[in-house]
This record gives sequence, C-alpha cells and structure tokens, in this order.
Amino acid sequence: MTTLLIVDDHPLQRMGFRMLVESQPDLVVLGEADNGADAVRRATELGPDVVLMDVRMPGVDGIEATRRIIAAGGRSRVLVLTTFDLDEYAYAALRAGASGFLVKDAQPEELLAGIRVVAAGDAVVAPKLTRRLLDRFADQFPVEGEDEPSASAERLEVLTEREREVLTAIGRGWNNTEIAERFHLAESTVKTHVGRILAKIGARDRVQAVIFAYNTGLVAPDGH
Repeated sequence: MTTLLIVDDHPLQRMGFRMLVESQPDLVVLGEADNGADAVRRATELGPDVVLMDVRMPGVDGIEATRRIIAAGGRSRVLVLTTFDLDEYAYAALRAGASGFLVKDAQPEELLAGIRVVAAGDAVVAPKLTRRLLDRFADQFPVEGEDEPSASAERLEVLTEREREVLTAIGRGWNNTEIAERFHLAESTVKTHVGRILAKIGARDRVQAVIFAYNTGLVAPDGH
C-alpha cells in the first residue's frame, strides 16, 4: 500500500483528492492538513510515502513546507499540485526538494500515475517542462552534496559508458520507453540502469539526475 498525506487549504479540494485516492486499492490516505505548518507536523507524525502538496496556502506555503519536510530527512516524497502552470512555481518546488510537479487540472489517471511514480522513487515532471525549466534555471539549481567542482567529475567517472548514455538521455527529457527504443534495450533493463545511476551519482530521483546532467555538461542548456 502507498500512503498519502493530502495538503490543501480548500476542504472541497481535499475531499476530491481523498475520494479519488481511496477509489484505488493500492492507495490509502493517512491524513490531511490545511496549511504548510500543519503539513510539516503531520508528515513527521504519520510518515506517509507521498505528500500531495498545494502551493498557495496562508502562512507557511507549500514550497516552504516541502523544504522543511525534505530537510527533516524522513521517508516522505512530495508531489506538488498547483492551479498555475508557471515555471517559477515548478522551479521553486523542485529546488525545495519535491519529486514531482503537476497542475490541478491534470486528468485523474495522470494524478494517480504521478502518485505511484513518486512513491516508487522516481520523479513526475513532464519532459518538456523539465527541459523548459532547466534551459531557464539550470545554473541556479543546486546539486546536493556538492562542495567542490571535482565532486561531479568523480561521480561521473564511476558510471559505465552505457550509464553515461542513459544519463545523457535522461538529461534530455527522455522517458524510459524512449531510452529503451533508442538503445534497443528492454524497459526493465533501462529501469535497472536508472536505479544504478541514481545510486552512483547520489541523486534522490530523476529530476536530480537531470540537474546533474546539466551541471556536469553532459547536456547543454539547448538540450543537446
């Protein structure tokens, strides 16, 4: 079972998310919060697999709440939901440590798929949005644990040639199916490569892998 905490300051929105989530046999809602401060407290108490996080809330907003939840070092991953498809919100959410970013008018199946992807340790951000964000903000994204330029080079050196190719493809916004077709691999093999790459470079999820690919020069800001 994948457990969730739903965070939104609108009761009807929370109820809608809860009804959708609880219609699925593999998903369960552990609790709700109507503001960022309460979200941080409840995430600590409940330890959900995924926090569905609204951005615009009174007091502590969703971006700051995400930052605090991730900084606490718990097991929860954050999927940010917003009414506004703005680069600045997505950028702020990902910089704060969110594993995904979706707009609230996404189709129900998109949201459910996003929850499962994030719970599995991957990231859910549309490739075109990822590329758009990084083209615009790549030089501002931090790389976790990076305290000197040589650290990235050292982490690149431990990758095999195939892993470098897959990481470059990830940096270009390709999904696993596209990578599998490009390199004539089974999707299960691609997933294995992605898992090993994340472990070797110390990335939490696919979004951080994309950022790493940009910051190490594997992928240029124009996506090449």
